[in-house]
Amino acid sequence: MAIFSVSGFKAFVVTLFVSAGVSAQGSANISNVSARETTSLDGQWKSIVDPFENGYYDYRLNPTDGGYAQDRTYSSKTWLQEYDFETDKQLFVPGDWNTQRPQLYYYEGTVWYRKHFEYNLEAGKRLFVHFGAANYETIVWLNGKRLGSHIGGFTPFCFEITDGLKSGTNSLVVKVDNKRKPEAVPTVNADWWNYGGITRPVNLIETSETFIRDYYIQLDKNDKRTIEGWVQMDGKDAANNVTVEIPELKLKVELLPNQDGYAEFSVKAKPELWSPENPKLYSVILKSEQDMVLDEIGFRTIRTEGKKILLNDKEIFCRGVSIHEETAYDNTRAYSADHADILLKWAKEMGCNFVRLAHYPHNEEMVKAAERMGLLVWSEIPVYWTIHWDNPDTYKNAEQQLADMISRDKNRCNIIIWSIANETPLSAPRLDFLTRLIDKTRQLDDVRLVGAAMEKVEKEPGVMTVDDPLGDYLDLISFNQYVGWYDGDAEKCDRVNWVFDADKPVFISEFGGGALYGRHGAVNERFTEEYQEDLYKRQVNMLKRIPGLAGTTPWILKDFRSPRRHVPDIQDDFNRKGLISDKGQKKKAFYVMKAWYDELKEQYK
Repeated sequence: MAIFSVSGFKAFVVTLFVSAGVSAQGSANISNVSARETTSLDGQWKSIVDPFENGYYDYRLNPTDGGYAQDRTYSSKTWLQEYDFETDKQLFVPGDWNTQRPQLYYYEGTVWYRKHFEYNLEAGKRLFVHFGAANYETIVWLNGKRLGSHIGGFTPFCFEITDGLKSGTNSLVVKVDNKRKPEAVPTVNADWWNYGGITRPVNLIETSETFIRDYYIQLDKNDKRTIEGWVQMDGKDAANNVTVEIPELKLKVELLPNQDGYAEFSVKAKPELWSPENPKLYSVILKSEQDMVLDEIGFRTIRTEGKKILLNDKEIFCRGVSIHEETAYDNTRAYSADHADILLKWAKEMGCNFVRLAHYPHNEEMVKAAERMGLLVWSEIPVYWTIHWDNPDTYKNAEQQLADMISRDKNRCNIIIWSIANETPLSAPRLDFLTRLIDKTRQLDDVRLVGAAMEKVEKEPGVMTVDDPLGDYLDLISFNQYVGWYDGDAEKCDRVNWVFDADKPVFISEFGGGALYGRHGAVNERFTEEYQEDLYKRQVNMLKRIPGLAGTTPWILKDFRSPRRHVPDIQDDFNRKGLISDKGQKKKAFYVMKAWYDELKEQYK
């Protein structure tokens, strides 16, 4: 057994990880929630729709905790009270409110949620309430006392409620507001549905007084025979010993945390490496005197060399597809392992070894399911289109969402690309904003690649390139292009060639066009399956001519809701660029991609 104490190994990086995920007035996030002792609060919650936010502001627009957060019951006809959770409607958690009630389909504003629960907490134990995500601004109260708030619709947050818990019935009240704001991340304009609500699971997490709050265990980026990592304890006895064990590798490391509960290690090992063809995961046991956490972790290296992406030092082609976080058939906000299983099996059926989870961090079950199935992942924050580049609070928000994303998924070996933006317009403030995010990404995690979905330009007739100074800071020439859809007809693909100055891998993060499943016509008729099929055939032939092409993620796996799409009887609030329909029907273009990916699979054996 090796014994390690604190040294300087990645101390700065770890300090950033420790601070990541802290909600305003809240607690630092707890990693790997599914491995903890949890009690689900999912199910039916009482709700109040509050477009004027009467439950939070008085008539002078002063915020107050004395409104709906107090969860008073209308128990006497002599009292004046203008709300009552007990007799109001219910909403299912997790879930979006838009698809649960027809009246809330387009609603953007505040909805209050209320859940009653009882909990017998033993002496010496601690209790946290953990939210997988809620869109977009959330304030939480327990028994009328404010716990804290969180901004961002796609990252987790938690609050300790040990001291606020009472015997008998406890009242948990949550204010969720999904109004779009110009200074927000994402901003007011986007091409996906602004689902409101508590969209991911809510759990009570019981811990010992001192527990393993967070940890990082991965391969050294430069050495496939060295596993490195750290552990962060939480509690008054945080300086007590903790062990990290990987039984299959006969590896057991005993760590002695410092007074802040932090310890790190670096140890020699010979793990079997994770890959799409062999998604090997090892059981990992972290154990302290009072706590134990189990995880399954894979080990791999990822780097670039010239125009190649190297996984475990072997060149790969990322045969991918983009995916939005919507369920397969009923097109609601996805959140579960079952939801992930259907979507990812479709990707596998198409021949994918890679998925781009656009345009925000997807739920944790999606990332874990992809890891088990051997799918590499591009994970992204919603810095999308026209952000307020000069606003310090907007940058702070984006950086926090980035830190939360990396903190939650840092142990998932299938994530190989952190993406910091999508289709953002060129300007000096934008370049400063995004390069700061790139620097922060590498401070937080220097073992993965950094990308962004840039945009192409037509350098001269028929010659395409990417002319974006952001590319100098990224590991990939990654960009979206819609030749044949927004840029000319499908035939234009036959005449286009691509040139790039940088010696980096080329990654096409979006391409494609729309079609309504079952709509047929001539190959030049838009929104027919024949047009989409022909466009994909021409796109594939064009992509084959791109020097250094290392990956593609066509847009998109399935049709998804978007309020920007208004053509009656064709779009009906759906972006129809899916290779699969909103009802799960495969379009003709799906099989074009499958044929090409089968060809590439043989080529890169």
